[in-house]
Amino acid sequence: MAAQKKYTTDAIEILHHRYYAGRPERLASLEVERLNAKIAREIYDLRTAAGLTQRQLARLVKTTASVICRLEDADYEGHSLTMLQRIATALEQTVEVRFVPRSSSPNRRKGKSPAGAGRKKSAA
Repeated sequence: MAAQKKYTTDAIEILHHRYYAGRPERLASLEVERLNAKIAREIYDLRTAAGLTQRQLARLVKTTASVICRLEDADYEGHSLTMLQRIATALEQTVEVRFVPRSSSPNRRKGKSPAGAGRKKSAA
């Protein structure tokens, strides 16, 4: 007897299967969008927790309210480390950047090492 096909009613799972499964370029794009949204949300959360308006934060950071508005927009892709550091300083925070391995990296699935890993060092 043939195995019965498994069906789901989970909308997220259906959308993922339909639009992202097996499409690494779309998955990469999704990760970029998630990161942009996370940064925007973090700036908004920190600003509102400090009880500041966009204009007040802008003054502290020496920029304009429209720049703060753009930075808090999930669709904005121009976050610079310098600006994030200025915002962090104004809000008495620090910026932390981490590099972590991707669990589903194409190189890891094929058993390949990350770029540059395992290269022989030339004799000096």
